[in-house]
Amino acid sequence: MEYSELIKLRHSCRNYSKAPIAPEILDEILEAGRIAPSAQNRQPWRYIVVTNNELIKKIALHSIVSLPNLFIKEAPVLILACGDVKSSLKFNKQDYYLVDVAISFQQMMLAGWNHGIGSCWIAAFDETSLKKLIDLPDHYRIVGLSPFGYPKSKNLYSRLISLVAGSKNRKPINEIVIYK
Repeated sequence: MEYSELIKLRHSCRNYSKAPIAPEILDEILEAGRIAPSAQNRQPWRYIVVTNNELIKKIALHSIVSLPNLFIKEAPVLILACGDVKSSLKFNKQDYYLVDVAISFQQMMLAGWNHGIGSCWIAAFDETSLKKLIDLPDHYRIVGLSPFGYPKSKNLYSRLISLVAGSKNRKPINEIVIYK
């Protein structure tokens, strides 16, 4: 798929088929994240890849800040995007692991979409509960998580969640760009 088409067509997917993702495609998705740029090339991203359906269901239940996250339990893969704060550059009173992980994770989502694999950036989760469940070291912070899987036809639940999230709403360019 051409890049401009890829970024225009990618959208948050909230309904997944159970079809597995081929290991070589999952490797390609992870490689897209690995080669992302980062501040001073610190590469603070760490990814927890979960393919065990029972663990995905547990994470779905532990990640609930609100009921909408339950859709992640249907996906064949769940990836937790973490930042290693020990590897992060701190500059201008900012921890750049947040930016670095976001760039890397977005590249993974685009790589997946290039293969017809949907994803959905999730920020509404209980980090303390999730870190305990998957036994993460203290110096890892969970920046976001996303299910990865082949989209299934939207059902009422996924339509409602997308509507509440305002997923299709985009600000016009004149509201986000300032020329000087």
